[in-house]
Amino acid sequence: MADVEVGLVKMEVGLVKIEVEMLFKNLVVDFELKMIISDLSKISVNQGSSCGDSSNISVVEVSRAVCSTGSNDSVDNYTVSPGGMRYYIPSCVDAVDTPVCNQVFDSLEKAYRFYKEYGRLGGFDVRKATEKKDSDGTIILKHFVCSKEGFNEVKFGNSDEVVAKGVRGRRTVTRRCGCKAKFVVKITSQNRYYVLNFVELHNHTLASETGRQFLRASREMTVGLRSIVFDAAKVNIGCSKTFSLVKEMTGGYANVGATLRDFRNFDRDLKEFVGERDGQMLIDKFRVMQETSKSFYFAHEVDAEGHLTMLFWADPVGRRNFEIYGDAVSFDATFDTNKYNMIFAPFTGVDKHDRCVTFAACLLSKEDICHYNWAFKQFVKAMGRNPVVFITDQCPAMKVAVPVSFCGDNDLVPSKHRLCMWHIMQKFPIKVGNRLCKETDFMEKMKKYIWSSNLEIEEFENGWQSVIKEFNLEDNKWLADMYEIRKSWIPSYFRDNPMFGLMRTTSRSESENFFFGQFHRQGDTLCEFWLRFESAMHRQRNETERLDHESNSGKPNTLSRWFLEDDAADLFTRTIFYKVQEEILASCLEMQIKRMSEEVDGVTQLDIKDVKVKDKLFKVAVSRTHAVCSCKKFVMCGILCRHAFCGLKQIGVTKFPRSLVLNRWMKIAECGTSSQSVALSSDFFKMEQVSLKLTNLWFDFRQTLNKAGVQMDKLDYVHKIIKQITTDLENCGGDGADFSKRDHIAAMVGEQPVGDVSILVPNVCKNKGNYFKRLISEREKALNKANKRIRRCKECSGTNHDSRTCPRKKTGSTDARADNQS
Repeated sequence: MADVEVGLVKMEVGLVKIEVEMLFKNLVVDFELKMIISDLSKISVNQGSSCGDSSNISVVEVSRAVCSTGSNDSVDNYTVSPGGMRYYIPSCVDAVDTPVCNQVFDSLEKAYRFYKEYGRLGGFDVRKATEKKDSDGTIILKHFVCSKEGFNEVKFGNSDEVVAKGVRGRRTVTRRCGCKAKFVVKITSQNRYYVLNFVELHNHTLASETGRQFLRASREMTVGLRSIVFDAAKVNIGCSKTFSLVKEMTGGYANVGATLRDFRNFDRDLKEFVGERDGQMLIDKFRVMQETSKSFYFAHEVDAEGHLTMLFWADPVGRRNFEIYGDAVSFDATFDTNKYNMIFAPFTGVDKHDRCVTFAACLLSKEDICHYNWAFKQFVKAMGRNPVVFITDQCPAMKVAVPVSFCGDNDLVPSKHRLCMWHIMQKFPIKVGNRLCKETDFMEKMKKYIWSSNLEIEEFENGWQSVIKEFNLEDNKWLADMYEIRKSWIPSYFRDNPMFGLMRTTSRSESENFFFGQFHRQGDTLCEFWLRFESAMHRQRNETERLDHESNSGKPNTLSRWFLEDDAADLFTRTIFYKVQEEILASCLEMQIKRMSEEVDGVTQLDIKDVKVKDKLFKVAVSRTHAVCSCKKFVMCGILCRHAFCGLKQIGVTKFPRSLVLNRWMKIAECGTSSQSVALSSDFFKMEQVSLKLTNLWFDFRQTLNKAGVQMDKLDYVHKIIKQITTDLENCGGDGADFSKRDHIAAMVGEQPVGDVSILVPNVCKNKGNYFKRLISEREKALNKANKRIRRCKECSGTNHDSRTCPRKKTGSTDARADNQS
């Protein structure tokens, strides 16, 4: 008990000392203000001041009434002491927002926020200063001061040291000027805080109305702004464009609540939060996704040092899409999608709307056989079967890895490897010569045999040899090499394989790479890469949903009177129906029947002439339920040809034969699939739901302001309601500040791993596709040189030197020295 009494006595003594100190400081301040009043009185008498008799004016009244700046942006009044010192007091702050002595606050944080808001309205920043605690650590006295209180320590740098280091020092300014403005609160017996002292005089100018937006008190990356920056980054919108977008949403830069530098700093904080835990955080995220959805598949490999080298993933929707559209798969690597230069390679197919669809994807550190073989093996393991046709470019490593990976092991049907025609055709001007391709009919004649899928193998070979001989290209090694591998890329050699448009006209892989290039950036971390990849998938799948809606919500117009066309409109998606409709119209207008046999066992044989194809007859066998044509378009593309439609029309078929309808082109293609998508838990998408709710609230608020218009009474009413909501939330104990920036970042990109990091970030890779290592063709060099701005000398406009080494300048200086000597 004695110890407790001694402690209480000490605490009382401490409080008495504090009160004495504060009283002394108040007396000093009052004395200084009285001296100012005395000086002003003398100025009034000697110079005829318009201020009147200052002896009848209180201290605060003098500060408020003596002088005011005449600018429209003024937010302060000032008075001048005999020594020329100006003292400022905020003048544009309402009485309800101005602190007064003995004002009581429920907590220290509320007191700080109140003074901070006063400073924001008044035009100055606030910072926390001295505090005193009792023996229990409770703050019993707290000083909040103007940000310009005190003085900065002046450090004079050593110029010789700076020159030796070769680094230019950062230019800084001095902001502190010894301002005495302060706001002091003290604890009460009810553990509340009251205003013990309040000094509102500043010895510096206050921020103007247009400058308030740049005060620290006015700048805060709130939850809403952080969400906007983060969501914009997921669709590859940078901080500068996001800042401009928020400006348009809020009506002006002053209403944003932050600066462009704040936006960029938050983006920097995101990257720093991930740091060296990048690989571990992404793998942890994949594990969570696999726990919440068993259909999510991923695999990864690390090197001997623990650095991530290979990563493969396939989500439930991608695996379901492969089950429907996985007959033909295209694979092509793209580059510059992450800061580690890892290769990003999506597995691409064609969906029922003839659009690209992504089945899976992988990140690889090298372009070699081992890495490709691992990725292909994981693809087969995730999908459960081999694709019928696997299409790549001419990468030598893929040429070896594809047959090994997509073989007939485990009773699987081996895949057929084909090369993308688009990649090969792009090389013709480089390998053969731009002049030959552009100024002659070489390419026109060559395409006639390359692109045609109606030619037999013998017809193609004879046509190729005739073109090569005509243009004397027998010694061209590249053309000879392409002819040797003709079975891998010429349509005449795989008319019996389903391709579904993956090799003709354009490259699906290049289209897919361009699509992903709209989302990814070279400096992305793996966590950022994954977020952008998810955004790309959302867009791709949302486009599929839109096309599904269009196909199901309306029926396209038919152009013929054939009932079979009406049946096709009900079966196929709109995109595929238009292709079928084109074939139906051509069967009615462009076909000539040269011979038609008698029906034998329900099958009728026809010889049909296509007016657009010279010197060729197409043999067609049709029945009431099936049709076969020698052009084999149905086998390659899955769409019945015009020759078969002509035969079906001749025998009076009015219903589309179901054996000629592939499920992959139908409106109901997804029905009956086994690998149904498993919805992820709501907890996993909590931040997405929060972000959506914030966006909805923001636009609802904007709509409310639009209804209020420019009528002050309505705007005052909206402002009153907002303040009331803020008060109610504070009374309920809700405080948005409790949700710190770190917690928000963790909710957006994932929690940092606890303990040691077992999966290190990938090493920066050097692959042939990276710009600093890849071989650049002469054609590309010429194009880059033509687009490059020519630097010229300012003295003589020469191009092989600059103004410092200009010969004319040297000659002129020599002549000048000679004249001086003479």
